[in-house]
Amino acid sequence: MTLIFLTRFLKPSKLIPSTTKRTPSRLLISIPRSIPKATTTMSSAENRPIVISGPSGTGKSTLLKRLFAAHPQKFMFSVSHTTRKPRPGEQDGVHYNYVSRPDFEAMIDKGGFIEYAKFGDNLYGTSYEAVEWIAREGKTCVLDIEMEGVKQMRASHLQARYLFVAPPSFEELERRLRGRGTDGEVDIGKRLDRAKEELEFAKTEGIHDKVVVNDDLEKAYKEVEAFCLGEKEKDQE
Repeated sequence: MTLIFLTRFLKPSKLIPSTTKRTPSRLLISIPRSIPKATTTMSSAENRPIVISGPSGTGKSTLLKRLFAAHPQKFMFSVSHTTRKPRPGEQDGVHYNYVSRPDFEAMIDKGGFIEYAKFGDNLYGTSYEAVEWIAREGKTCVLDIEMEGVKQMRASHLQARYLFVAPPSFEELERRLRGRGTDGEVDIGKRLDRAKEELEFAKTEGIHDKVVVNDDLEKAYKEVEAFCLGEKEKDQE
């Protein structure tokens, strides 16, 4: 068994040395470094994957951190695969499953990824086996992925549920991004351009099961929690 930290942006061994988008609060769990080939379609409503998306700056990290803290035995993130090199302090199978480009491309050819994308010179992907293993453990897999990942998830056999976190307004989103003080003007511009695309895509009928506008953190969290637990389960607690 390997102890791993599951991160929010996780995108899933070499076909899985262990077991989604890509960065904050970590939960310590134990996951085997070898996962049998998945066969489930995850039709059970209680462990259908939950896909959460939304522009950078909408507060997804804060909402998910709180959700996992409140329900540690219910939800689990999958660890993503990436071709980038580990950064100082990062561990294979902990922050990401680090693989070579040839190995990553071989997994693509075999249909091993639910979704994958290129960021800069590196590839990132979420594997079917990582997500379905979580379902077999009786937990709900939460994936935090971007727009292209949502499109690919929709085209997969996984019967996921989709939640979009939106800002109160585009102006407020820009204010939040600038208020972070972590990005330069060029990066902020790229994030805002991407946000426009994501917000427009979110208007597509049938893409998301629920849209939560994060204009009040408490209110937004209650909506996210109720959606992730399911209203019936929430009422029974």
